[in-house]
Parts: sequence; C-alpha cells; structure tokens
Amino acid sequence: MATASDSSTHLSSPADPPVAAEPPERLVLTIVAEDGDWSGFGAVEEPIQQAAAALARHRQLPSAHGREASVVLGSDALVRRLNKTYRGKDASTNVLSFPYQPPPGGAASDGAYLGDVVLAAETVRHEAADRGIEPRHHLQHLVVHGLLHLLGYDHQTEAAAEAMEGLEAEILATIGVADPYAAPAAS
Repeated sequence: MATASDSSTHLSSPADPPVAAEPPERLVLTIVAEDGDWSGFGAVEEPIQQAAAALARHRQLPSAHGREASVVLGSDALVRRLNKTYRGKDASTNVLSFPYQPPPGGAASDGAYLGDVVLAAETVRHEAADRGIEPRHHLQHLVVHGLLHLLGYDHQTEAAAEAMEGLEAEILATIGVADPYAAPAAS
C-alpha cells in the first residue's frame, strides 16, 4: 500500500511544543499494480502521488483531508472487461473511474473513500507516443482526470468538458505538465 507523503514545517517557540498536523490537502492513495506492463513509465508511484497531491492542493476543489482513493494499474484487457461489464462498451480506454457506492443495504459512506481509478498500460503508452508526450506526463494527466471524475466532474456537456479540462490544465501546470488540451505546436 502506498500513501501520499506529506511534509510540513511548523515554526514554534520553546514554550510552544511542535504540533504534528496533517496538511489540509492530504489525499491518501492506494496504488495497486494489477496487470499490464508499466515498465516503460519508469517508477510510477512518485508521478501518481505528485499528480494526486497537486489535485488535492487546488483551490477550487473541496479539501481532500482524510480522503482516500485507489489507483489501479491495469492492462487493456482488464480495462476492456471492466468497460464492457460496467459501461456496456466492448473496448479498452485509457482510464475508468468508479466512484464509491455503498453495497446494497450497506451504511452510507462518510465520503472519505472516493473510489477507484483504473488505468490501461498499453493505451496510455500508445496515446503518449501518438501525441509525442512523456508517458509519465500522460499518466499524471489521466490520474488527475480520473480523480476529478471521483469528485463528481464529468465531460457530458460542452460546458462541463470545458470546466473539467480547465481544472486539469491548471492542476497539471503546478507540477510542470503542459496543458493536454492545447493545440500542438505547428512544425
């Protein structure tokens, strides 16, 4: 299990003992390597955590303090099965998001567990190559995209898509990732 690592500095005087407080942006992730060949991305935990922390710090989003989510590293085959089962689409895709839902008859959630984001290694790698971008940056974009879905954002209408894409670009810019929706530079 991997969790976001946070560091904070607390200045204190001798009469004021140090306080170990969690920053309000803490979002705890569990990263599960389920399937697929992720070796072409290098170490994936750090960029995933970096993307999640950037999302959690964004001023427009609700505090992520005490919230949790899972990021599942899967294959095209796994994502295709999930897409067919839960969305009726017999095709792979780059990312699927599954917001938490209590089981039938189960108690309502306190909102701490957001849900699961599932990524498809082959599709993510091919898209990055096709677009001429770093696989790590595309991975970070899709983590942010998937987490935004868990927070209730969607792209079902043009206005909703513009709002979500704008948030993604702002969040990614804070970690040095170019706007994934910007038109490619002419060569």
